Amino acid sequence: MLARALGSSYTEVLVPEIGAFHPQLVHFVIAFLAAGVVARVVSLTPLAARFTFLNPAATVLVVLGALGSVAAVQSGTDAHGPAERVPGARNAVGEHEEWGERTRNVFLVVAALEIGAVAWRRRRWARALAAAAAVGGLVGLFVLYEAADHGGDVVYAYAGGVGTRSGDTADVRRLLVAGLYHTAQLERSAGRHDAAARLLDELRRQRGDDADVELLVIESRIIDRKDPGGALGALDAFTPPPDNRRLVLRAGTLRADALETLGRRDSARAVVEGLLRLFPDNPRLTDRLSRLR
Repeated sequence: MLARALGSSYTEVLVPEIGAFHPQLVHFVIAFLAAGVVARVVSLTPLAARFTFLNPAATVLVVLGALGSVAAVQSGTDAHGPAERVPGARNAVGEHEEWGERTRNVFLVVAALEIGAVAWRRRRWARALAAAAAVGGLVGLFVLYEAADHGGDVVYAYAGGVGTRSGDTADVRRLLVAGLYHTAQLERSAGRHDAAARLLDELRRQRGDDADVELLVIESRIIDRKDPGGALGALDAFTPPPDNRRLVLRAGTLRADALETLGRRDSARAVVEGLLRLFPDNPRLTDRLSRLR
């Protein structure tokens, strides 16, 4: 159903040429360039006499990182469409792209200096080229940091690319599920319990076959709707798989919450005691039983 709602044109946008590999590429680029610049700087110190591999290692790492930055920029260009179309994200995506292009440009120059230092290694200006590469590399690391920081904003502040990388509609639905869950928690923290309950109801409509979601809705009955009796009724109808200890513990804890909210502390204590027999090493249950006593 969701695939039909998205339509084939949207699915095509979600499958860029090499955009799906952007995360892998940028991480390799960061590693190569950071290691290469550090190696180049250290190679210009007295330590170079002990670590003779630093000079060639710096050149290889920087050149690989610079070439990788070309691919990283291209993959980012291929992947930017879905992220840029997220309302409010266009400027953040544009800034990330600009810093990424600056990083590529700076390190292509630094790579040229490195190659020049190798090509003319027997000339007296070879060390000057290496020093210039070190200075350029340090400047480049600052630019690289800015590109990475803006990329983090795109991903973590605007959810750019999250759920859309593979083109699988199930991934897009997971993005919706994550948004509903996190927004519901924020609404609850802000005291807007009706809004939190509505969001979790929508979450159940999206993932009605998910036991974790069902327990989230039951929890919402207690916290947001102030309906512990309804929560108990829902728990009576909920049967966690006996081999899933996490769900058994979660359902039992919610039952104790509902009973305690109703003022039935003795019943809540009996539930916690039963859970402790199943989970004798759980410190939270021990603390709760002490409080109920």
